[in-house]
Amino acid sequence: MTAPATPDLDRSDPGGRAWLERAVALVEADAHRSADTHLLVYPLPPAWGIDLYLKDESTHPTGSLKHRLARSLFLYALCSGQLHEGSTVVEASSGSTAVSEAYFARMLGLPFVAVMPATTSAEKIALIEFHGGRCHLVADPGTVYDEARRIAAETGGHYLDQFTNAERATDWRGNNNIAESVFDQLSRERHPVPEWVVVGAGTGGTSATIGRYLRYRRLPTRLAVVDPEGSAFFPGWRDADPAAAGRGSRIEGIGRPRVEPSFVSTIVDRMVCVPDAASLAAMRHLERVTGRRAGGSTGTNLWGAFGLIGEMLAAGRTGSVVTLLCDGGERYACTYYDDGWVAAQGLDLAPHTATLEAFARTGEWPATS
Repeated sequence: MTAPATPDLDRSDPGGRAWLERAVALVEADAHRSADTHLLVYPLPPAWGIDLYLKDESTHPTGSLKHRLARSLFLYALCSGQLHEGSTVVEASSGSTAVSEAYFARMLGLPFVAVMPATTSAEKIALIEFHGGRCHLVADPGTVYDEARRIAAETGGHYLDQFTNAERATDWRGNNNIAESVFDQLSRERHPVPEWVVVGAGTGGTSATIGRYLRYRRLPTRLAVVDPEGSAFFPGWRDADPAAAGRGSRIEGIGRPRVEPSFVSTIVDRMVCVPDAASLAAMRHLERVTGRRAGGSTGTNLWGAFGLIGEMLAAGRTGSVVTLLCDGGERYACTYYDDGWVAAQGLDLAPHTATLEAFARTGEWPATS
C-alpha cells in the first residue's frame, strides 16, 4: 500500500516578501535621513564642578523620544512577520508614541488607530490626525490595552503593544540606540562617563535599553528612574512587586497604572517618586533658565537630576549627569503651560519653584523634596 504524500506546507509569499523588503527599506531610510539629536549643556555654576546634559529628543521628525521607539516597533513587527500590506496598525498610547507611529504607518501606506485616554492633550490628538491616524479615546486609562486588542482583532490588524515589546524591539547592545549615542557624544567632555543617567518610565523601554547598555559596556554609571506620583512603577520597584497597581498619570508619556512587561526593574539603581506639581515647576524652570519649552516628563527628569546633583555637591564629588529632553512644550500649551488648567488640577507649583530657585543659588537640595 502506498503511503499518503506528505502535504507541502510552504507558506512563502513572494509578493508579501517584496512588500516587506520595501517597507523595511523605507523605515531604515528614515533613520539615515535623520541626524542624531543634540546633547545640550544645562547651565550650572562652574564652581560646582558638575556638568548636566540634556539629550534633546524633541528634534526627531515627529518631535519626541518616541520616534526611536516607534521605528524599532515597526521594524520588529515587520521582521517578525506581524505586519503585512494593508494591515491596520493599532496602539495603546498616552500620545507621543502614537504620533510617531502614525508617521511610520502613513509612510508605509497602512491605516493607524491610536487608543488613548480621553485626557490626552488636544495638541497630541491633532498631531496624530495630521499624520493620518485615527484616535479612539477611552474614559478609563486602564482599558486602553483591551480596547487596542479588540480593535486589532475586529479589523484583522496588528496591535504593536509598546508596553510589552519596547524592551525587546530595541537593540540595547548598540546600533545607534540612545545609550550609544549619549556616550559617543560625551567622549570629549571633561567627565565623559557620567555618574548618573536619569530617565522616566512609560513603557520601560528606554530605561531597559540604557541599563543593559551600561552593563554590556561595563560602565560604572548608575541608572535612576524618575516616576510621577501615583504610578505603579515606583512601588513595584520598591517592593519587588510586579503586580503593583497605580493610576493614570497626569504627566503624559510616563507613569502607568500597572507595571508594564517592558519595565526591567533589576537594572534600575535608584527610583525617585516625583510630585506632579514638582514636574511642572521644573519644566517651567527650564524655560526660564534656557528659553526652551519642554513637556512635563522633561520636568520630572530634571527634578530627579537636580536631586542627584545636590547629593553629589553635598558629598564633595564632581562629575556629570545626563537626562532627556523628551518632547517640546508646544504639545502642552493648553495644559501644563496654562495656569488655569494647573489650578483646576489642584496643583500648587510655588513650593517646588522655591526649591528650584534655592537650588540654583546654593546647590542645596532638601532631602524631603
